[in-house]
Amino acid sequence: MDYLAYCKLMTGFGSFEEAVSLEQQALRLSPRDPYIRQFFYGRIGLFCLQQGRIDEAIGWLEKARSGRPSYAGYHAYLASAYALKGELDRASAELSEAERLAPDGRYSSIARVKAAGTVGGPGYWGVPKVAALFEATYLAGLRKAGMPEE
Repeated sequence: MDYLAYCKLMTGFGSFEEAVSLEQQALRLSPRDPYIRQFFYGRIGLFCLQQGRIDEAIGWLEKARSGRPSYAGYHAYLASAYALKGELDRASAELSEAERLAPDGRYSSIARVKAAGTVGGPGYWGVPKVAALFEATYLAGLRKAGMPEE
Protein backbone atom coordinates (compact mmCIF):
# COMPACT_ATOMS: atom_id res chain seq x y z
CA MET A 1 0.00 0.00 0.00
CA ASP A 2 2.79 2.36 0.97
CA TYR A 3 4.66 2.09 -2.32
CA LEU A 4 1.43 2.13 -4.30
CA ALA A 5 0.48 5.44 -2.68
CA TYR A 6 3.91 6.90 -3.41
CA CYS A 7 3.86 5.73 -7.03
CA LYS A 8 0.36 7.02 -7.68
CA LEU A 9 1.17 10.47 -6.38
CA MET A 10 4.63 10.80 -7.95
CA THR A 11 3.42 9.68 -11.38
CA GLY A 12 0.32 11.85 -11.34
CA PHE A 13 -2.01 8.83 -11.56
CA GLY A 14 -3.52 9.35 -8.15
CA SER A 15 -5.00 12.08 -6.04
CA PHE A 16 -3.77 13.40 -2.73
CA GLU A 17 -6.78 11.89 -0.97
CA GLU A 18 -6.19 8.50 -2.58
CA ALA A 19 -2.49 8.49 -1.66
CA VAL A 20 -3.13 9.43 1.97
CA SER A 21 -5.91 6.85 2.19
CA LEU A 22 -3.55 4.15 0.95
CA GLU A 23 -0.86 5.22 3.45
CA GLN A 24 -3.39 5.14 6.27
CA GLN A 25 -4.54 1.70 5.15
CA ALA A 26 -0.91 0.55 5.25
CA LEU A 27 -0.67 1.88 8.81
CA ARG A 28 -3.81 -0.03 9.83
CA LEU A 29 -2.70 -3.26 8.17
CA SER A 30 0.80 -3.16 9.59
CA PRO A 31 0.71 -1.26 12.91
CA ARG A 32 3.99 -2.76 14.13
CA ASP A 33 5.90 -2.27 10.91
CA PRO A 34 9.40 -1.07 11.83
CA TYR A 35 9.28 1.40 8.94
CA ILE A 36 6.15 3.25 10.03
CA ARG A 37 8.03 6.27 11.29
CA GLN A 38 10.68 6.11 8.61
CA PHE A 39 8.47 5.89 5.57
CA PHE A 40 4.72 5.89 6.17
CA TYR A 41 4.65 9.04 8.31
CA GLY A 42 7.22 10.76 6.15
CA ARG A 43 5.33 10.10 2.94
CA ILE A 44 2.06 11.38 4.37
CA GLY A 45 3.95 14.48 5.54
CA LEU A 46 5.47 14.96 2.11
CA PHE A 47 2.08 14.52 0.42
CA CYS A 48 0.60 17.14 2.77
CA LEU A 49 3.50 19.52 2.10
CA GLN A 50 2.97 19.17 -1.66
CA GLN A 51 -0.69 20.10 -1.19
CA GLY A 52 0.09 23.14 0.96
CA ARG A 53 -1.42 21.53 4.08
CA ILE A 54 1.39 22.88 6.18
CA ASP A 55 0.16 22.16 9.71
CA GLU A 56 -0.69 18.58 8.76
CA ALA A 57 2.67 18.20 7.04
CA ILE A 58 4.53 19.40 10.11
CA GLY A 59 2.71 16.94 12.37
CA TRP A 60 3.48 13.94 10.16
CA LEU A 61 7.05 15.04 9.42
CA GLU A 62 7.83 15.54 13.10
CA LYS A 63 6.66 11.96 13.74
CA ALA A 64 8.85 10.75 10.87
CA ARG A 65 11.86 12.71 12.12
CA SER A 66 11.48 11.30 15.63
CA GLY A 67 11.60 7.80 14.13
CA ARG A 68 14.67 8.52 12.03
CA PRO A 69 16.43 11.65 13.35
CA SER A 70 19.57 11.05 11.29
CA TYR A 71 17.73 11.27 7.95
CA ALA A 72 18.50 14.68 6.49
CA GLY A 73 15.45 14.66 4.20
CA TYR A 74 12.95 14.97 7.03
CA HIS A 75 14.84 17.96 8.39
CA ALA A 76 14.77 19.57 4.93
CA TYR A 77 11.04 18.93 4.52
CA LEU A 78 10.44 20.41 7.97
CA ALA A 79 12.61 23.42 7.13
CA SER A 80 10.40 24.05 4.11
CA ALA A 81 7.16 23.55 6.04
CA TYR A 82 8.20 25.76 8.94
CA ALA A 83 9.32 28.50 6.54
CA LEU A 84 6.01 28.35 4.68
CA LYS A 85 4.26 28.68 8.03
CA GLY A 86 6.40 31.74 8.85
CA GLU A 87 8.42 30.09 11.63
CA LEU A 88 11.77 31.11 10.21
CA ASP A 89 13.90 30.34 13.29
CA ARG A 90 12.66 26.75 13.35
CA ALA A 91 13.06 26.53 9.58
CA SER A 92 16.66 27.73 9.81
CA ALA A 93 17.46 25.23 12.56
CA GLU A 94 16.01 22.34 10.55
CA LEU A 95 17.85 23.45 7.42
CA SER A 96 21.13 23.61 9.33
CA GLU A 97 20.55 20.09 10.63
CA ALA A 98 19.76 18.82 7.11
CA GLU A 99 23.00 20.35 5.84
CA ARG A 100 24.96 18.80 8.71
CA LEU A 101 23.49 15.35 8.16
CA ALA A 102 23.97 15.23 4.38
CA PRO A 103 27.68 14.71 3.69
CA ASP A 104 27.19 15.20 -0.07
CA GLY A 105 26.09 18.84 0.39
CA ARG A 106 22.71 18.29 -1.29
CA TYR A 107 21.05 20.81 1.05
CA SER A 108 23.50 23.63 0.46
CA SER A 109 21.56 25.18 -2.44
CA ILE A 110 18.38 24.87 -4.48
CA ALA A 111 20.47 23.83 -7.48
CA ARG A 112 22.00 20.95 -5.49
CA VAL A 113 18.59 19.86 -4.15
CA LYS A 114 17.26 19.78 -7.71
CA ALA A 115 20.30 17.88 -8.97
CA ALA A 116 20.06 15.34 -6.15
CA GLY A 117 16.33 14.88 -6.73
CA THR A 118 15.89 13.99 -3.07
CA VAL A 119 12.64 12.19 -3.84
CA GLY A 120 12.97 9.04 -5.91
CA GLY A 121 16.61 9.25 -6.92
CA PRO A 122 19.04 11.55 -8.75
CA GLY A 123 17.31 14.26 -10.71
CA TYR A 124 13.83 12.79 -10.17
CA TRP A 125 10.94 15.13 -9.47
CA GLY A 126 8.07 13.15 -10.93
CA VAL A 127 5.93 14.15 -13.86
CA PRO A 128 5.65 17.88 -14.68
CA LYS A 129 2.51 18.27 -12.54
CA VAL A 130 4.30 16.78 -9.53
CA ALA A 131 7.49 18.76 -10.21
CA ALA A 132 5.39 21.94 -10.23
CA LEU A 133 3.99 21.03 -6.80
CA PHE A 134 7.50 20.57 -5.44
CA GLU A 135 8.53 23.94 -6.89
CA ALA A 136 5.50 25.72 -5.40
CA THR A 137 5.82 24.18 -1.96
CA TYR A 138 9.01 22.34 -1.00
CA LEU A 139 11.47 24.47 -2.97
CA ALA A 140 9.59 27.71 -2.20
CA GLY A 141 9.79 26.84 1.49
CA LEU A 142 13.50 26.08 1.30
CA ARG A 143 14.05 29.48 -0.32
CA LYS A 144 12.12 31.15 2.51
CA ALA A 145 14.22 29.19 5.01
CA GLY A 146 17.29 30.87 3.55
CA MET A 147 18.62 28.31 1.09
CA PRO A 148 20.49 30.05 -1.75
CA GLU A 149 19.80 29.29 -5.42
CA GLU A 150 23.42 28.32 -6.23
